[in-house]
Amino acid sequence: MSEPVIISTWHFGLRANEAGIPIIGGGGSALDAAEAVARSAESDRTTRSVGYGGYPDRTGRITLDASVMTHEGRCGAVAALENIEHPVSVARAIMEKTPHILLAGNGAYQFAREIGHQHKNLLTLEAQESYEKWTESESAAPRHADQDNHDTICILALDSYGKVAGCCTTSGLAWKMHGRVGDSPIIGAGLYVNGNIGAAAATGYGELAMRSLAAYRTVQLLHKGYSPQEATKECIRQIIEEIPGAFALQLALLALTPDGRFGGYSILPGFQIAAYSQGKNRLTDTPNFTSKNDE
Repeated sequence: MSEPVIISTWHFGLRANEAGIPIIGGGGSALDAAEAVARSAESDRTTRSVGYGGYPDRTGRITLDASVMTHEGRCGAVAALENIEHPVSVARAIMEKTPHILLAGNGAYQFAREIGHQHKNLLTLEAQESYEKWTESESAAPRHADQDNHDTICILALDSYGKVAGCCTTSGLAWKMHGRVGDSPIIGAGLYVNGNIGAAAATGYGELAMRSLAAYRTVQLLHKGYSPQEATKECIRQIIEEIPGAFALQLALLALTPDGRFGGYSILPGFQIAAYSQGKNRLTDTPNFTSKNDE
């Protein structure tokens, strides 16, 4: 039997983890626990980058991306979904109920409605007010990714049976172009799981993760013998070396192995991992390339 672990991204992951702890602590599956954490974040109106309460795109509409992946390599994803509170559960249903991996836009919405999800306006008054201030004072460019504006909450989990699984869910960068899809629903970019090796996920500026296949690359580094901490650091190093200007953008990675080890690394300061392990739920700052705080 393994010691259960849940790791998620950013400070609000600490609160979201609480939804998955009873599941994984009670012998439930890693996927069930990760989905519960994601659903908690999706319903949290104070979390600006995920679901209900998230920032809209430049047209004032909230569009959602999500993915799930299991230790067996099964996966499902949804992109540019509107008016559905729990895109992560739609992604899981795509995996379990269809022959496909990714559904997008109106087709994803129709599928969600067919399996019982209710139509819901996800734009809160607070997010609407922020959007109106942006339209009055800012340029047409999306906000830069940082700890208050990024692509996703990622969750990786290890259950007591030694199985790993992961989820990503997001409403994307604030004020993005309508129709923009980030890395979260792209298997290999925002999320990748290999049950024999480990799991990895990315958050921050999604275009960087997509150009580098960051999650897949991190898992391959695990396969080569790197620890989770070493793998995330090396992947960030490679991305900065290969992609011009990457050092000025935020991208953060986290990784988890079937033996319960985990780690994370980012380009810029401010990335935090919320980790439930050995019966405790803690928030920790991760090392980053900019300040070279590798201790």
